[in-house]
Amino acid sequence: MADSTFDIVSKVDKMELDNALHQSQKEIAQRYDFKGVGADIDFSGEKVLIKANTEERVNAVLDVFESKLIKRGISLRSLDKGNPFASGKEFRLEIAIKQGISSEDAKKIAKIIRDEAPKSVKSQIQGDELRVSSKSRDDLQATISLLKESKLEVDLQFVNFR
Repeated sequence: MADSTFDIVSKVDKMELDNALHQSQKEIAQRYDFKGVGADIDFSGEKVLIKANTEERVNAVLDVFESKLIKRGISLRSLDKGNPFASGKEFRLEIAIKQGISSEDAKKIAKIIRDEAPKSVKSQIQGDELRVSSKSRDDLQATISLLKESKLEVDLQFVNFR
């Protein structure tokens, strides 16, 4: 019998991210506490850029954006937030969106699988994802449960379960 496999990936749905961003922009434009403070959120290349005239307002806009992401099913672990910094008369905050699993995180995940998963489970790193295989589907499901319970800094999705 052939091995059963699944892939571990870390991807953010661009459409859901875009929808959360637009909902945040709409709420910021309508809320009274954001009137006249220059609060704005927008994409700038691959990053989300938040601007406001005080650091507290930047953090308030970030809270609005994070709540919209959670409602859309996007994990906050897929955000790489910096610290607010002054830029002229305004404060800015850049947020990078993590796509793919970095090589260090992939090695950590592979080590967890090697050490704690059932012995029949094997993993191999393929670029920015991992392929996990085993003869037993039950062992693979136990591995998925193990990884969901582990405290990793990346948001993981399990795809192509065959």
